[in-house]
Amino acid sequence: MRRVQIDKIASVTKRLELSRHAVIGEEIPAESGTLVAARVLNSKTSYNTLEDVHGRFVTIHPGDVIAGALGSRDALYGYSGHVPETVSVGDELCLLNLGGVIGAGAEAAPGIGEPFRLEILGSLLEFPHLDHRVGVPASVQRAALPPACMPARTPPVLALIGTCMDSGKTTAAAVMIAEMTRSGLKVAAGKLTGVSMRRDILAMEDCGASPVAVFTDFGVVTTTEENAVAATHSLIAHLEEQDPDLIVLEMGDGLLGTYGVNALLNDKQVRGALSGIVLCAQDPVGAWGGVQLLKDRYGLQASLVSGRVTDTPVGRRYCEEKLAVPAWNALIDGPEEVNQLVAKLLPTGVVS
Repeated sequence: MRRVQIDKIASVTKRLELSRHAVIGEEIPAESGTLVAARVLNSKTSYNTLEDVHGRFVTIHPGDVIAGALGSRDALYGYSGHVPETVSVGDELCLLNLGGVIGAGAEAAPGIGEPFRLEILGSLLEFPHLDHRVGVPASVQRAALPPACMPARTPPVLALIGTCMDSGKTTAAAVMIAEMTRSGLKVAAGKLTGVSMRRDILAMEDCGASPVAVFTDFGVVTTTEENAVAATHSLIAHLEEQDPDLIVLEMGDGLLGTYGVNALLNDKQVRGALSGIVLCAQDPVGAWGGVQLLKDRYGLQASLVSGRVTDTPVGRRYCEEKLAVPAWNALIDGPEEVNQLVAKLLPTGVVS
């Protein structure tokens, strides 16, 4: 064991409430969620920040010691990588995302440069036994909210599902939430799939959602087909406890990604809770494919199409005339379509 000063603490560690004065050890379990201290080895002029536990994006410099968690990422835009089979002090790994997820084999999308290279200094230790100073490697799972069973009946649930990452889901969710809360509704919100980061749920919270939660709160660094359903059941149960009028849920990544959207939509309880779906798409082909995939594979109907496909009249006309689905642009359009959709989801008299 030895002591180290942490310069930047990533948001993936938020629930553990780490101190900058940390104790690290040489035993490093090569598992998703293991917390590690690492020294930054290179400089970058883009994609060069880290989301801290307060939701601020802080610039990383060579020599900074950061606290993050081992994990994987399979991103369409950004860095992809995995948890290595073994991790030892002195190994070089990479920062895979802005939330502080660290892994090996990083592959970059064009235009973002190489990732931050990190020298692993050790596992961050916690001391669970007050009577003796024996440290154990800390993990995201240790501080997770307890698992819970999804209730048989939930408030109306509005899901935002995309054709891929960066298709406009969070922007649409935030604008919708702002309009709903202005109408007097109590809205809870959560993010169900992706790689650990709090930016999206903080954007929803800024627009009035309360409470908010992300899968990381339930011990998951990166969602997969294997772990997404259990985390989602617990997340919905957690939000439902606050008795909201409506729950807004974003499914990160896309319908055909690897983060578990398919598993969620195949789960009868999750699928049965969805009262409405906003499909966010990049282009007409994506909008068509998303609408068809929802219908043919899951028996679901898109309530609205949003995202970049609705940025121009051409895309909007395609969605409305060819797909027979209303188009709504979060940055341009007024609240009429949102109000109409919400009115269909909620019992009569809920909105004053």
